[in-house]
Amino acid sequence: MAGILVAVFWAILVSFLAVVLVRLAQTLRATTKLVADVTEQAVPLLADASATVRSAQTQLDKVDAIASDVQEVTSNASALSTTVASTFGGPLVKVAAFGYGVRQALGRRTAPEPEPEPARGRGSARRTVIVGRTVPSARERRRERRNARGQKD
Repeated sequence: MAGILVAVFWAILVSFLAVVLVRLAQTLRATTKLVADVTEQAVPLLADASATVRSAQTQLDKVDAIASDVQEVTSNASALSTTVASTFGGPLVKVAAFGYGVRQALGRRTAPEPEPEPARGRGSARRTVIVGRTVPSARERRRERRNARGQKD
């Protein structure tokens, strides 16, 4: 009786292990097929990615060449502007100063010199100078408008 029980349990155990092995075999077959499909699709994708990377590298090389050319042009322009400023800058400033002085001298000879206004507040009246012309400050313009309307300061 004990032998029959052992044989029945042994048969159940072997049946259970057979079912497990059959399912494991099916899983391994499905996994093998999946890996084959992935490999089939991945190889062309990797080839495309490799071609894209090579193309990007070519474009980066071109951009690098352009950037180095731009840097060279920038340094040349900087050197040229420095040369022009040092060559013409001093004489042009002197000519402009001379012209301003001549204009001031001629302006004093033809027009009577206005009386200086008394100093107000923190210092003398502020004026903006535009080549050859003096423009009153904003306060003075407001004061002149009020005086024109008959109002006091």
